[in-house]
Amino acid sequence: MNTEEIIHELAVNARAAAAKMRAFPTESKNAALLAIAEALEAMKPQIDAANAEDVAAAKANGLSPAMVDRLTLTEARFKSMVDGVRHVATLPDPVGEVLWERDRPSGIHITKVRQPFGVIAVVFESRPNVFVDTAALCLKTSNAVILRGGKEAVRSNKALNVAVRAGLEKAGLPVDAVQLVETTDHAGVTALVRSVGLIDIAIPRGGERLIRAMCEAALIPVLKHYNGICHVYVDDKADLGMALTILDNAKVQRPSACNAAECLLVQENLAPLFMPMVKAWAKDKGVTLHEGDVGVEYLSLDLNVATVKGVEEAIAFINDHGSHHSDCIVTNDKARAELFLRDVDSATVYWNASTRFTDGAEYGMGAEIGISTDKLHARGPMGLEELTTYKYMVAGDGAIRK
Repeated sequence: MNTEEIIHELAVNARAAAAKMRAFPTESKNAALLAIAEALEAMKPQIDAANAEDVAAAKANGLSPAMVDRLTLTEARFKSMVDGVRHVATLPDPVGEVLWERDRPSGIHITKVRQPFGVIAVVFESRPNVFVDTAALCLKTSNAVILRGGKEAVRSNKALNVAVRAGLEKAGLPVDAVQLVETTDHAGVTALVRSVGLIDIAIPRGGERLIRAMCEAALIPVLKHYNGICHVYVDDKADLGMALTILDNAKVQRPSACNAAECLLVQENLAPLFMPMVKAWAKDKGVTLHEGDVGVEYLSLDLNVATVKGVEEAIAFINDHGSHHSDCIVTNDKARAELFLRDVDSATVYWNASTRFTDGAEYGMGAEIGISTDKLHARGPMGLEELTTYKYMVAGDGAIRK
């Protein structure tokens, strides 16, 4: 079969699995998640070996350090991945939740109820843990999912796919509720986003180039975030020790993450005092400071620096040059903080807290399927609720419209 035929078969199988998933109660889905966690642990040697091969090949092929970091399944990340599956099993099931209900004078009773999307396609790069996080969230919300990873993680994703499907089979859920696209050519991505009537929504998790290509080719809805150009604004009413601690965490803890800070804004009257501290910190932590690199996502130990007159100019700068992802103000002035929180047009805005908190697990969602910078349907970290839609159930007693 050619690539288009392979994708069509996967989509048909996913549609059939999604229809079956609607019938499974929460208890069955939770049992499947626990079985998947056990299967992942049992297959850890095979998964580790596959990931080691992917990492070695990535380094040999000159993949950037940031991408290699995303690709690597460390012991801590593997444990976090498995713990995330178990945590999703403990979360409330949104499917069937009544959002509201009301009686109308016409004699009808209307109930608005959460429902699964049906079939979701997720295209991701580098991070193999995305495969498991996504599968867990989609299964808990009674969706079927088709995953297509990047060529750099093909061995890791295949090993994870075997474990996830083994867990589904053991629990008696349809194994085709989770499927991996094993071909990595671009035609597969195009075929996924053009599967009208079979796939309900596509979610890209990768660089801006991938996301734009998917949006341009798509005939189905695409839920996305383009990039993570996150800012830390240090106001002249800030605690400077706190500001350096937040900046350090936002930039250095994991610079390859989309919620890492890429730009530091400093109030101009504070700059003579604070910038020497920043330069000493940067030298100590190996951070390269830049000026004038507005709108750049480094994903490395690089940081753009600019001065602004005050909070109003900081807000305008962020809205003009940011990616509407995560932005922070450090200040002890409550009025300025409230202005920043109100007027910065980003999915998450912070007051005296690191941008690194923008994460489904940190928000109590369990694993996340991505962080949306869109404004329709979902914004910010996308957990279980964001993987559902809704429908209206209307009951009457022979009611007719007059």
